[in-house]
Amino acid sequence: MKAFVTGGTGFVGSHLIDRLLAKNVEVFALKRKTSDTKWLDAKKINYVEGDLFSDNILKDTIKNVDYVFHVAGVIKAKNYTDYERGNNIATKNLVEISHEVNPNLKKFVHISSLAVCGPAPDKEPITEEYTPKPITSYGETKLKAEQELHKFRDKLNYTIIRPPAVFGPRDKEILIYFKTYNNGLNSIIGFKEKFLSLVYIDELIDGIILAAESDASNGQTYFICMDDAFNWDQIGAVTGELLNKKAIKIRLPHSLVFSVGYISQFFANFTKQAATLNVEKCKDITQPRWICSNEKAKRELGFRQKLSLKESFKETIDWYKKEGWIKSK
Repeated sequence: MKAFVTGGTGFVGSHLIDRLLAKNVEVFALKRKTSDTKWLDAKKINYVEGDLFSDNILKDTIKNVDYVFHVAGVIKAKNYTDYERGNNIATKNLVEISHEVNPNLKKFVHISSLAVCGPAPDKEPITEEYTPKPITSYGETKLKAEQELHKFRDKLNYTIIRPPAVFGPRDKEILIYFKTYNNGLNSIIGFKEKFLSLVYIDELIDGIILAAESDASNGQTYFICMDDAFNWDQIGAVTGELLNKKAIKIRLPHSLVFSVGYISQFFANFTKQAATLNVEKCKDITQPRWICSNEKAKRELGFRQKLSLKESFKETIDWYKKEGWIKSK
């Protein structure tokens, strides 16, 4: 069995490749000359050098594989054009090439995001039947990418996976929260309760593999997440227990968050990199409910959450400590 993976050098993609290799799948991973392959070094991988617009390279690779896992995407960008190119146009190109050279592909698995839907309008978790209402350029362009896939509903076997916030070993996003907490500060955005769905990386990969191997998933979309959503008090309590640390709770007004976002975005205009905290990110993190339901994935794919929040946080924190990303205090 052979699989082509985009975004394989990143957090989610590298874990997916590890799982595919464990299943004795021959992996072809797309990478640029500048890609950091530290998570993949010394592993039996066929590197494909190029990008999502290297048509001839993509055609030569995809025509000989059984699966395509499209994990790559643009999460941070300076402008809408970059989001559009990296998320929508790149996906459109990859899907069209896959259909052209390998219409009998076993499965094209596209990793999308809860961001395509926008935040939940009330306390009920969003389901796959919810009409998407993205609030950011990232969400809008990921939704456009999904729509490109749906044009091939009767021409290509594909499945769309929409994870919420993903965490686990190798992730640098939640690391910031853990490090800040470890330094004695529990920073919470806003003064009203916020809820979010989460998924541990190993369980996201479970869902991706289940979707790839299921005939019932053709043309379907699935949220892969934990059974319950959490508020920041719950997340902080688990974090404090695992770090054996008491932290001062500091609430950051939305106005302050947006001010920092605007300033960061302004100064990023004078650099090559997009700001980590830009206005788009501020829109994201100030929402009250990023929550979704995994019921469809449980019912149709047999997906199951295996670890509790505490257990998965422990595995993550233990890994951070082992790698020296968090210092034991």
